Amino acid sequence: MVDVNDAIEAVYVVTAAFFILGLHRMSHPTTARSGIVWAGCAMFAAVAITFLTPELFANGFTNLGLMGLGIALGGGLGYLAAVRVAMTDMPQMVAIYNGMGGGAAAAIAAIALLAGVGTGEASLAVTGGLIGAVSFAGSLIAFLKLQGWMRQKPITYPGQQPTNLLVLALALAFGVLLLWRPLALPFPGGSYLPAFFLFALGFGFLMTLPIGGADMPVVISMYNALTGLAVGLDGFALTNYAMVVGGVIVGAAGTLLTVVMARAMNRSISNVLFGAFGATEEASGAVQGTMKSIDAEDAAVLLAYANKVVIAPGYGMAVAQAQHKVKELMDQLEAKGVQVKFAIHPVAGRMPGHMNVLLAEAGVPYDHLNDRDEINPEFASSDVVVVIGANDVVNPAARRQGSPLYGMPILDVDAAKNVLVLKRGQGRGFAGVENDLFYNENARMVYGDAQETVGKIVQALKKL
Repeated sequence: MVDVNDAIEAVYVVTAAFFILGLHRMSHPTTARSGIVWAGCAMFAAVAITFLTPELFANGFTNLGLMGLGIALGGGLGYLAAVRVAMTDMPQMVAIYNGMGGGAAAAIAAIALLAGVGTGEASLAVTGGLIGAVSFAGSLIAFLKLQGWMRQKPITYPGQQPTNLLVLALALAFGVLLLWRPLALPFPGGSYLPAFFLFALGFGFLMTLPIGGADMPVVISMYNALTGLAVGLDGFALTNYAMVVGGVIVGAAGTLLTVVMARAMNRSISNVLFGAFGATEEASGAVQGTMKSIDAEDAAVLLAYANKVVIAPGYGMAVAQAQHKVKELMDQLEAKGVQVKFAIHPVAGRMPGHMNVLLAEAGVPYDHLNDRDEINPEFASSDVVVVIGANDVVNPAARRQGSPLYGMPILDVDAAKNVLVLKRGQGRGFAGVENDLFYNENARMVYGDAQETVGKIVQALKKL
């Protein structure tokens, strides 16, 4: 007779394999959707088979009822939020959902510790609980900043780093005490557990406050990696293969993406976390020249008689929800025989792949999208580059020693014959650095909301 626990473990192994296959298919846009479906079906199977665990029936149907209620509430709220969220708000949704994963990992660790697992398992649970709590708190701050409910610029104060280290040290100390004397008074419930999680959450909050909006792609990736690591550690503590494999995959992928994002800005992870990048603005006077404006009708004429146009989108396009108008612009130009390409910087937007997701939603073909290394050699042969809501990622100040952006790989849009910059005003980017591009002789500013401005350009093109 087949043992039920053995059958459950076998299903966990199969679901882990589908997690890996799903992640592999997510590596290309044409198969990404099916990869998500594969991974989602595997997760459904892993959750469903868990209901057959014999230990769940120890208290009658109480455990099953609570699990069902949790799944119904969480799944229902998650579904409603997912179908209603705008594509432009996807970064903050990713941040908060990733935080929920970290919080769940911390809660699982707490239950394991309260259940009185062995010393080895308890060590893994404490580590997973610490990392999960930090990821939950940090992701919550990231959500608040991305949503605009908290100042997006770095929040700093005297003695910040020593304070953060002290809070982390206290969390680690209470974690050690949990292993040494798990039932020690004088804390509620006779355990050091509340104090441990209090300081772990506090460290997550404090660590994320000095990180600005410009660094959110790196932060989201890092907390994604931490959540995966926490889940994997909990899986080891509970001997759950699905949690181990799923957590390790997420942790590894998130870590790799974090490194890639940091390299795209030519900065170290420590600088992102502790550098408070963007807290202060660059002193004025470093840029020579004046900004020259142009109206939408003249911009349309320039575009209509071009042979090759490159569009470089940024976060401003997302804020203005201009991606559909940008697709219309592409269609109008191609109808006139103009070659159109898109230049995508790795950290354009507020999460990895932000611009790709928005443009794909608008129907822009994937073969039109080019990453920085692919498109940079083509700017010199481009008649017009249209910069829509991008700032720091197209700033030639990155080549100027002494600039805070110095060394950051950028899109070399200034090498084009003409540059049209669609922007609301003359403000600086998240890095607080004046953009040299705006003062170039070949650059013209088209002021206004990106969606309205692109719409005007499209209408003018139709009349030509």
